[in-house]
Amino acid sequence: MSNNRRKLVPQCSKALESMKYEIAAEIGIVPSGSLDLNSEFADELGGQAHGHSHNIDWGSVSSRNNGYIGGSITKRLIEQAQKSILNLN
Repeated sequence: MSNNRRKLVPQCSKALESMKYEIAAEIGIVPSGSLDLNSEFADELGGQAHGHSHNIDWGSVSSRNNGYIGGSITKRLIEQAQKSILNLN
């Protein structure tokens, strides 16, 4: 399997990062490290809203939970695309 992390639309990085934290907060997953987040989910994750910290360790989150977060992101992106397509017709 390829380990290609190049994004097709690099401008979406912030939106995907925000979605990752949103889903993690919804299911109660808290990565270890400094939780200094700039999002409405900072309180849910136990952080303070000042800006994204680069010290967050997602390695402490189990593979299963990381996979669940990634799958949920994919599911939401597909739902958004389907809604967008239906609105065009």
